[in-house]
Amino acid sequence: MFINPNRRSMLQSAACGFGALAASALANGAAVAGPSLPQPHFAPKAKRIIFLFMQGGVSHVDSFDRKPLLADRNGQMFDFLDARAFANSGKTKSTFRVMNSPWQFRQYGQTGRWISDLFPHTAQHADDLCMVHSMHTEGVAHGPATLFLHCGSTNFVRPSFGSWVIYGLGSENNNLPGFVSIAPSIGNGGPRNYGNAFLPAKFQGTPLGQAVSELPLTINDLTSQSRTFGQQRQQLDLIQSLNQQQIARRHSSDSEFEAVVESFELAWRMQSTAPEIVDLNGESAETLRMYGIDNPVTKDYGQRCLLARRLCEAGVRFIQVNYGDNSANPAWDQHSNLPKHADHARAVDQPIGALLADLKQRGLLEDTLVWWGGEFGRTPYAQENGTGRDHNPEGFTVWLAGGGVKSGSTYGATDEFGHHAISNKVHLHDLHATLLHLMGLDHQRLTYRHAGRDYRLTDVYGRIVNDIIA
Repeated sequence: MFINPNRRSMLQSAACGFGALAASALANGAAVAGPSLPQPHFAPKAKRIIFLFMQGGVSHVDSFDRKPLLADRNGQMFDFLDARAFANSGKTKSTFRVMNSPWQFRQYGQTGRWISDLFPHTAQHADDLCMVHSMHTEGVAHGPATLFLHCGSTNFVRPSFGSWVIYGLGSENNNLPGFVSIAPSIGNGGPRNYGNAFLPAKFQGTPLGQAVSELPLTINDLTSQSRTFGQQRQQLDLIQSLNQQQIARRHSSDSEFEAVVESFELAWRMQSTAPEIVDLNGESAETLRMYGIDNPVTKDYGQRCLLARRLCEAGVRFIQVNYGDNSANPAWDQHSNLPKHADHARAVDQPIGALLADLKQRGLLEDTLVWWGGEFGRTPYAQENGTGRDHNPEGFTVWLAGGGVKSGSTYGATDEFGHHAISNKVHLHDLHATLLHLMGLDHQRLTYRHAGRDYRLTDVYGRIVNDIIA
């Protein structure tokens, strides 16, 4: 029986089990369930978001934004107005060789939507997708653009999108984190991409696994090999009584300390819920094949997408499914070898198609908003007249599905080359405002006072793109 440990042995024990889990998740973003659960500003169309983050910048003109002019002008030299070229050379206009896509585009669904051969499985759901072809953003390098995508700022420390969501809505399940980032990268913002910044620490996201890691997608220290549940409860009660004494002694609020205290209780509750959620062995062989988990090429992202569906079912509010790596030039960043896009597409396409089909057949797509995209797109010309494409924050594509968006719709357009957004332009602040709106949150009212002023995800910008809302 666990009886009266001295202070040193108690702290040593606490460093394992609950303590290690608390340190790794730092409150895991769990919100209090029940009557005190935050309420949306108005009736939501979506209860949760799954964000399929394609790190490095997928080429929109090679995937979802077909531009026949690239074939007509292939190989010709053309002057492009380019912010990145200006940053690199000091010139606002540079001459580059137009480069056609190496992949064929085909029409899919009743909408006849053009999608390239990179994404044949995703294309089967063409009529479920809402394409936004007129995105533009801030930042021409991966680091600033990735931070802007997640936090609405290229350089200042700001809360991530998922943290704002659970700050505004809490978690549907009191026994699980409200915000999970699956296999995040340590680069280009790293933990800031799922961080709480100046929001209370309990709204930080919980990382599950790492990019390009052999570690399983599981949560460590959920069970104890040396103590029974009763003994662990005694240990936790003792630790929490000491923590409460610490809180009572403090004259000012310490959100990080309070979040750690809450995380111990969440860790305790998670023991009865999380192991089953993260264990994929209970899924049928048919489901595992559907997600491509039987194929080495699609296994990793297939596991992540299947885990996302399970977390979605269990009530996790915001789930990010990352595809990337930890390098300075991540995943889809093909400056000199555009055909490498095919390898990445093969790794993610089948799992993404399976996730959409699985959510739909389970009735979850109606109130689950699936968001696919990267930090920017790529240029229609060959970088340095070579075999790859440069970064392009001036025009790119994201797609949405489920959760209150218009299925089979298309919004906005880039120019005839696919270089600049020109019609119904959507800034990333606008996309953030629209996603929050679909979750029942007014981006102008979702604020937090810090350092003497009110902050919000969209700063002083952002408009709701009503035309894509069903």
